[in-house]
Amino acid sequence: MDLLRHLRLFVTVADELHFSRAAERLGMAQPPLSQAIRRLERELGAELFDRSQRGVRLSAAGAALLEETHELLAREERLRTLARRAADGGLGTLRAGVPPDTTAAVLSALLSACAEHAPELSVDLQEVTTAEQLRLLASGGLDVGLVHHPVDATELRLGPDVPLDLGVVLPRTSPLARLPEVSLGDLAGHDLVLFPRAHAPDWHDRVLDVCRAEGFVPGRLRHASNPEFLLALVTAGHGVAFAQGPAARKEPRVAWSPLAGRPLTLRIGGAWPAGRGAHPAARRFAELAAEVLARHHAAASRREGAAHPPDDTPRPWSVVYG
Repeated sequence: MDLLRHLRLFVTVADELHFSRAAERLGMAQPPLSQAIRRLERELGAELFDRSQRGVRLSAAGAALLEETHELLAREERLRTLARRAADGGLGTLRAGVPPDTTAAVLSALLSACAEHAPELSVDLQEVTTAEQLRLLASGGLDVGLVHHPVDATELRLGPDVPLDLGVVLPRTSPLARLPEVSLGDLAGHDLVLFPRAHAPDWHDRVLDVCRAEGFVPGRLRHASNPEFLLALVTAGHGVAFAQGPAARKEPRVAWSPLAGRPLTLRIGGAWPAGRGAHPAARRFAELAAEVLARHHAAASRREGAAHPPDDTPRPWSVVYG
């Protein structure tokens, strides 16, 4: 017997205290309704209604059962709602990887967007390189990640990606810092400070391929995982670097210039495991992350444009790395 269905029929009859009206309200014939109530009474071992020629009344057992039934059906509806929200990704914990160079402003905006979209979803952000994110996504250690493209997406679903043009970070004393823009060929003979290949192998190789194709073969390749260490190396004259830029001044001894032709465009986007076991909130997280990244990149570009209007004197911009 479907107990919950029979309890719903009982509540309707209790509301109407009239089998015909209850049957009409339920969209069914009266005899099946009466039979269903009789079956419920047999199942419970108690008469729920006093039936007489004067009408139908709740029995003592029926009156006692009615309040409990209302609470039970309300709890059932809450359980259904809870299950739907969990299935839609609105509950539980989402383990999300973000690149180590993600700014505090982007992280704050992303967490705020997630909280607004799914207030009861806990987002566990982890600072992880692209290569490590791919490993964790494959092993089940992460539900979703923000990765630097290109990546092998054989076992992944990919969300929208955001293009971020990179410029060059130079010592402020460099003659190239006076130019309105710098070509990669202008960097010939310089050392290059770059993130370790293990962090994002495909993107690392893409950067070097583009440099060689444009006439820049680094004299020496230096690696820096930490943005502060990278800036220190550039400041000390140990090479140039590539960066999104610029969001704000941070190191006055460093200058940022756009690259002619915009040859280096970093693309970052969400990735999550393919298949039925994927977290239901992974896709939405990837979409929100793309919206936040695009919005912050556009805002930073507008601020820099306003802060440095074109004039006859080229002015290199300082950069915040990360």
